[in-house]
Amino acid sequence: MRRSLLALPLLALAACSGAAEEPLFERPAGAEAPLEVAPVAAEPAYDGLDDPALDAALSEPVEDSVYPRTGDPGVDALHYDLDLAWDPAAEVLTGRQTLLLRSTEDDDELQLDLSPELRVGAVRVDGEEVDFSHEGKDLVVVTDVVVDGRYELALDFEGTPLPVPAPTTRGDFATNGWTTMPDGSTWTMQEPHGAYTWYAVNDHPSDKALYDISVTVPEPFTGVANGELVDTTEADGLRTTTWHLAEPAASYLMTIATGDYVLTEDESASGVPIQYWVPRERQRLARALAPTPEGLAFLEEILGPYPFDTLGILLVDSESGMETQTMITLGMTDYTTSPAVVVHELAHHWWGDEVGPSDWRDMWMNEGMAMYLQGMWEASQDDYTIDQLMDYWASFEDEERAAAGPPAAYDPATFGESNVYYGPALMWHELRRDLGDELFFELVRAWPAEHSNTTSSYDEITAWFSERSGRDLSGFFDAWLLGETTPARG
Repeated sequence: MRRSLLALPLLALAACSGAAEEPLFERPAGAEAPLEVAPVAAEPAYDGLDDPALDAALSEPVEDSVYPRTGDPGVDALHYDLDLAWDPAAEVLTGRQTLLLRSTEDDDELQLDLSPELRVGAVRVDGEEVDFSHEGKDLVVVTDVVVDGRYELALDFEGTPLPVPAPTTRGDFATNGWTTMPDGSTWTMQEPHGAYTWYAVNDHPSDKALYDISVTVPEPFTGVANGELVDTTEADGLRTTTWHLAEPAASYLMTIATGDYVLTEDESASGVPIQYWVPRERQRLARALAPTPEGLAFLEEILGPYPFDTLGILLVDSESGMETQTMITLGMTDYTTSPAVVVHELAHHWWGDEVGPSDWRDMWMNEGMAMYLQGMWEASQDDYTIDQLMDYWASFEDEERAAAGPPAAYDPATFGESNVYYGPALMWHELRRDLGDELFFELVRAWPAEHSNTTSSYDEITAWFSERSGRDLSGFFDAWLLGETTPARG
């Protein structure tokens, strides 16, 4: 995610459950039914619960220390298959969902997060209908599970999704999750949580999963999501797009949008296919995204090959931006579509998406490095040095730290404030000075490559840097990340 401060001046120097033919719900006589989910003719993405390909999504979920109300460490989601239909006239979302999961414990129930605005019609575990309760956002499924057992959980739901309040004081967003615009178009951003506003999910960064998503909307709308667009069908005035995400992603890194979108295709110098999804009436903004291949080449030179198969940028009616995996979600402002912001979100695909925090306390892990790489890009494009830029950031970092807390011990009501961006970026610059460019960039490149498709903790990443650098960096990291004031710089 982009930092909350807008561009600061530089002082003269960001498998479905199977499409049943019967309706999901009984409606009152005469009531107009929303769109039905399109039947799925494709073969299942994975060959049963024991498919070795699912092992790529094995996680070790934890209870969050900052926001413990979302996510259940007893559930390890492996694959979500979502068939969704959005009726913009009725503002109703209809869904059929299959979740392949692993239980991390012996229990007599499973718990997922799902908005109370979405009414559940039925829940099935391994094909058998089971009891469940749905109070608030807690969907509790009554079924016996054993540690390391794998299960197929299918459910149907329908309702009018609503966003939820975001735990932040930032000015560029106040809510998370499914957002509906006056014209019926929709979009989502959901960090630290809010994916549960549009599907049943273990909504926590420590649980990564694979995804297949089909979205049905009336033409001229198109549904856009993460990953590769593998199919588009049009019939009876409806358009269904099917998306496959081949690399596991945390729920906060998922995106979905519906609207009258126009696709422009591009390619990076290294051969990565790039898609730009821009609302038809804002097509001029597609030109602003043209520097994307250049920004990607800049990062690949530092970090190594782009770690995913596809890349896209999706523009939505927001003032923020989000590093949603393989399909970056950006607001339609001059700032959020600027090359610096695009580079910031691209950088997250190594530091944040390929490997990210297992607990929201360590958001700094994502934002500090992305901010530093953004700073390097900015310095490379202008007439100031990275040292001069760091001096400028240092001039106000202590104030940001005092307002929201240390980067790794922030106030939970101030999620995503500038303290998790600038201080950690300064920290990485100081480490670069200390280690020298060769060793520093070797480690910056190796960390995501060696921890691909995983999540990590404060102790793990700081111990790794100490071991690989041959120095005890524990005091260095603690001072920068847990200290009440900005450490002295070299």
